[in-house]
Amino acid sequence: MMEQPQSIDLGELPAVITSYLKAHMARDIDVAVQSYVPDATVTDEGKTYRGREEISQWLSRSASEFTYTIEMTGATKVEANRYVAMHHLEGNFPGGRVDLQFRFTLRDGAISQLTIEE
Repeated sequence: MMEQPQSIDLGELPAVITSYLKAHMARDIDVAVQSYVPDATVTDEGKTYRGREEISQWLSRSASEFTYTIEMTGATKVEANRYVAMHHLEGNFPGGRVDLQFRFTLRDGAISQLTIEE
């Protein structure tokens, strides 16, 4: 039986998500990549990246392509191992501002899947 998604305080996100998001925002790619299980997937802008090497390349590209600020605006616990962190971005990318959902699935204390979508 699926749990009802519930809003949680940002401080209630699992430590691996919090440390990943801090590393992602600081563009510390090595630390960010270590938050993933070896066979993790990331889906962003309709493209899926598989494994730490492809995820590292995606993080490097996304960190250098545009300049932007990112602010976490909310969090939801979907199930025991699934969380959503909502972010507001502003910068020099097309459109200039966007609200994104970072949908995390955890396995063995690490991120096994991340989907980023509006």
